[in-house]
Amino acid sequence: MVNSSLVLARHLRTLDAGAPVYVIGEPPMLAEMRAHGFEVRDDERVRWVVIAFDRTFSYAKLNTALQAVRRGARLIATNPDRTCPVEGGEIPDCAGMTAAVEAVTGARVEAIVGKPSPIILQVALGGLGVPAAETAIVGDRIDTDIAMGRAAGLRTILVLTGVTRRDDPRLAEPVADHVLASIADLAD
Repeated sequence: MVNSSLVLARHLRTLDAGAPVYVIGEPPMLAEMRAHGFEVRDDERVRWVVIAFDRTFSYAKLNTALQAVRRGARLIATNPDRTCPVEGGEIPDCAGMTAAVEAVTGARVEAIVGKPSPIILQVALGGLGVPAAETAIVGDRIDTDIAMGRAAGLRTILVLTGVTRRDDPRLAEPVADHVLASIADLAD
């Protein structure tokens, strides 16, 4: 499994290894940054503001990001997802935090490393050691998972157990090589 937290940490390590960072994110994101040698700080004295999914996003975090950018920090984010599917619906995802930080700082995120970015695909294919033509991507989002796979020449498998639902009007056109009701159907 390759997730956007791992990819962000690896990518940022190539740009600015060991840099002090302020993370808008949950404990696994902070742990990933620390595991990759970054100095995770709780104040604005950083070179990067890392933006990720964060169910504890607050005014205080937004203000710290603003002050960090005013001191010269740059912005990087894990993914462009507006919502995250949960039982019973959806909740705000990384795009909401990113939009808030960009709005108050006037700065723009320099890289969003998660899908549909080619950065996450390069890391995944490199880890697998296989070419794109021999790989399939399975995902629940037409605009990220499937778009990235198509752009890179992978087989695409859309599952209808996440964000994209069976009644989505985009399914009237062929959007993926395969559309499955559930990831459990992969075995068939």
